[in-house]
Amino acid sequence: MKRVAFALSGLLLVAFTACDSATSKINNGNESSSVELSDVDGEGSPQFSFVEESHDFGTIEEGTVAKHDFKFKNTGDAPLIITNASGSCGCTVPEWPREPIAPGEEANIHVEFNSQGKPGNNQKEVTLTANTEPNTFVLKISAQVTPAAKPEGEAATGAAKS
Repeated sequence: MKRVAFALSGLLLVAFTACDSATSKINNGNESSSVELSDVDGEGSPQFSFVEESHDFGTIEEGTVAKHDFKFKNTGDAPLIITNASGSCGCTVPEWPREPIAPGEEANIHVEFNSQGKPGNNQKEVTLTANTEPNTFVLKISAQVTPAAKPEGEAATGAAKS
């Protein structure tokens, strides 16, 4: 019984140590932004001003990776810092500037939509998190994806012939 209690105590110690280590790595190693929001002077406020807030890729073939750049300008009076950008699903991948965008400067949010396995009408979103008011901003993309042709020799039921 003492051995079991000792073994459990050892396992708990290892588990708690691992959790602390992982937490510190997350807190210290978060590289989603090279600048923290607290690094920005509290004076003024940054503001997104997009040329367009939505983009329609039109009709594309399944398997196409459609790409678009959303152009914007910081029309506020303080540096704009984007801390995160996330797609509404794994098929939508945004890239954003990691450095502060000074007032009057322009930049892009690059978005790629992978249509593989996504036949039909698709509407996706990219949510930006920044030091603006409000602190989130949503961009939208859409596409009508034409299903890929079935390979020759595939039966109508979808099973491959031998």
